[in-house]
Amino acid sequence: MIWLIVLVAIVVVVALLLVALYNRLVQHRNRVDNAWAQVEVQLKRRWDLIPNLVETVKGYAAHERETFEAVTQARARAQQASNPAEAAQAEGILGAALGRLFAVAEAYPELQADENFRQLQTELSETENRVAVSRQVYNDTVLTYNNTVQTFPGLVLAGPFGFAIREFFEVEEEGQREPPVVDF
Repeated sequence: MIWLIVLVAIVVVVALLLVALYNRLVQHRNRVDNAWAQVEVQLKRRWDLIPNLVETVKGYAAHERETFEAVTQARARAQQASNPAEAAQAEGILGAALGRLFAVAEAYPELQADENFRQLQTELSETENRVAVSRQVYNDTVLTYNNTVQTFPGLVLAGPFGFAIREFFEVEEEGQREPPVVDF
């Protein structure tokens, strides 16, 4: 009779530990999803600023059509990215296109003196900082989640319940590691 009680107690303790581990995995997965949503919020803010910036520069440099089209296309690709790896690549291309746009703007002193342009430039710079912070938070959250999924005892429970490792939001090309220069 005592052995039966001990066996039941062990089964109950193991079941409680499995439930606790499962709940921990769900919490970490939800934190990753939330962190990614925050990255997307900041990227959307960035994408929303870009058309205004392009239109402002267009007013001064109408003959730079190729640069405007490159920024517009890069923005569209960035908005279509469906996962962190695609987003990182698309955002790097967008950053390079924005860099070319700002290089065009440097050739027009009257544009640099335009209050609307300066305000957009400041907002974009602040948004770039927010994107960087959001990326860091996302990557830290993914690290915690992946560690839980890939280490024991999470490793035992993660696979059968569909908890897969998540991708980091990494910049793939060395030239994309720097934000676009927005300081004149």
